[in-house]
Amino acid sequence: MSTTHPTVAALLERAHRLGADPRNTNYAGGNASCKSTASDPVTREDTELMWVKGSGGDLGTLTEAGLAVLRLDRLRALVDVYPGVDREDEMVAAFDYCLHGKGGAAPSIDTAMHGLVDAAHVDHLHPDAGIAFATAAEGEALTKECFGDRVVWVPWRRPGFQLGLDIAKIKAANPQAIGVILGGHGITAWGDTSPECEARSLEIIRNAHAFIDARGAAEPLGTLLEGYGPLPEAERRARAAALAPVVRGLASTDVAQVGHFTDDDAVLDFLAREKHPALVALGTSCPDHFLRTKVRPLVVDLPATAPLADVVARLRELHTAYREEYQAYYSRHATADSPPMRGADPAIVLVPGVGMFSFGKDKQTARVAGEFYLNAINVMRGAEAISTYAPIPESEKFRIEYWELEEAKLRRLPAPKPLATRVALVTGAGSGIGKAIAMRLAAEGACVVVADLNEDAASAVADEIRHGIGADVAVSVRTDVTDAGQIAAAFDAAALAFGGVDMVVNNAGLSISKPLLQTDEADWDLQHRVMARGSFLVAKAAAKIMIDQGMGGDIVYIASKNAVFAGPNNVAYGAAKADQAHQVRLLAAELGAHRIRVNGVNPDGVVRGSGIFAGGWGAQRAAVYGVPEEKLGEYYAGRTLLKREVRPEHVAAAVLALTGGDLSLTTGLHIPVDAGVAAAFLR
Repeated sequence: MSTTHPTVAALLERAHRLGADPRNTNYAGGNASCKSTASDPVTREDTELMWVKGSGGDLGTLTEAGLAVLRLDRLRALVDVYPGVDREDEMVAAFDYCLHGKGGAAPSIDTAMHGLVDAAHVDHLHPDAGIAFATAAEGEALTKECFGDRVVWVPWRRPGFQLGLDIAKIKAANPQAIGVILGGHGITAWGDTSPECEARSLEIIRNAHAFIDARGAAEPLGTLLEGYGPLPEAERRARAAALAPVVRGLASTDVAQVGHFTDDDAVLDFLAREKHPALVALGTSCPDHFLRTKVRPLVVDLPATAPLADVVARLRELHTAYREEYQAYYSRHATADSPPMRGADPAIVLVPGVGMFSFGKDKQTARVAGEFYLNAINVMRGAEAISTYAPIPESEKFRIEYWELEEAKLRRLPAPKPLATRVALVTGAGSGIGKAIAMRLAAEGACVVVADLNEDAASAVADEIRHGIGADVAVSVRTDVTDAGQIAAAFDAAALAFGGVDMVVNNAGLSISKPLLQTDEADWDLQHRVMARGSFLVAKAAAKIMIDQGMGGDIVYIASKNAVFAGPNNVAYGAAKADQAHQVRLLAAELGAHRIRVNGVNPDGVVRGSGIFAGGWGAQRAAVYGVPEEKLGEYYAGRTLLKREVRPEHVAAAVLALTGGDLSLTTGLHIPVDAGVAAAFLR
């Protein structure tokens, strides 16, 4: 039976409805609160409490654990000790002394706004239509024209205790008002009940939309620029796949990033309009936007029809200029107590005719950054429709971007996993060893492309990763490694999903066990096409994308102890594995100059969970050794020094050891994972 307070339950339901619609607010943007009484567990007396979304949470997925819980008497008492706007950041630390019990989530900077406003329920949201009013040059007059006296204009002020005091004062002076437009920021609404508060929030958003639609200019972003319109879809996405590794490498100059690509119609139209260069230069305004998108994006100043080589060359020039400009921006505004510069690379890169690349510390962050810049485009369009887009000053943006309170939020984040920011493509990942590798790499922080000849199996593994680890971290692609075209398509899928590839595991394979005289040319050719030729083709495609990125990388071959050990009735398979094993050495020697490491893993026969063994290889090998097929694993274990059976997860652990960072200076190595087969010792 749930013990959730009824008022809190209503708050969570309201938050989920508001947060589910991107017209109301963006991911992790805004917050909502409620006030009620609850029994103090010590005194048993009713105590006035406030529940408010904590720092870093998301309205659409908010849970009770994501709420900060504070005593209202103590929160209101802070007004008497408030030292003034020059020291208002100190008030955030004071919130900890207002917590009820363990307090729940960490209170956000907006806690004062919710606590000081005299209303049982408060919503603070970042709807595109509302921010269009908030960033319009004539925003105050337009607010009056649109809403009359039901919504009051609040001039820009950085979020904090003083803004809470300002809004509380405005509400007290305007009893007819249902909410406010916060200049440069968003909206806040309130109500005596949760339904009333929600209805008022939606009224403000709905009326803002209607006003823009009715009053707005027909082409607020200007006329179309010749040559800047969207390329045809197939050509557009092919160009995006070719550009993505280059752009990701540039965006990772200071810190490795994961990428996201979108060719949303609104982005393509924005980049085709005459006003886009000037609007891009002005940057975003809402704090939630530029905290994720940086102060402004990098935009390519070439038409969509420009040759690809020219776009790449121009990107490199613009990236150098962007870094210089960002360093100058930091130098203009940094003070002695400012946090160090976090990195000078862009978070958003815009390419006319192609779309938008966005970057972050993981796939979700990269995707959300792109969503925020799409919000910013909608805001610019709305503001230009009814006025002129006029974001807050650059100095104010810097104060928020390099705010100590934002630094504190970053410090609360958990330490990154070993493979954070890395993108892996695993062939033969629909079952057995490949599946175990894909699952382990994803669990250690990597984004994973699950490639397999069996499309359904690949999709099932990707679904398992998404459901168990994270919705953004895996994609699947059908890949026949004997087909260079399908391999190219797999790497294109990786580039469009994650920006590129850092790790490739050559695992796809099959086995046919026959004596020499029964091994025909088709047996030989099939095994060499899949393993020797297939791994060569995959490695070649991997090297191309890794060199374009300029970030180094890892190529791992799942070879076999049979690359070294001479067993009976195994000539085609053993020879193909020996070919793979020497590819490791050859490519390690060739690709080291690009910081691409090439290593191998030599497993013993992996019986349990193996697609190869289940497909007939197990029965064939059991017949060779004269044991029942169900005893084959025990037979293999019995001939090893450790008397242990090798399983898929053991091979996956070796791949992680090679790629997880501790062996960063190791290349050209084969790791045996065979429980000790003396005949397969490397010499």
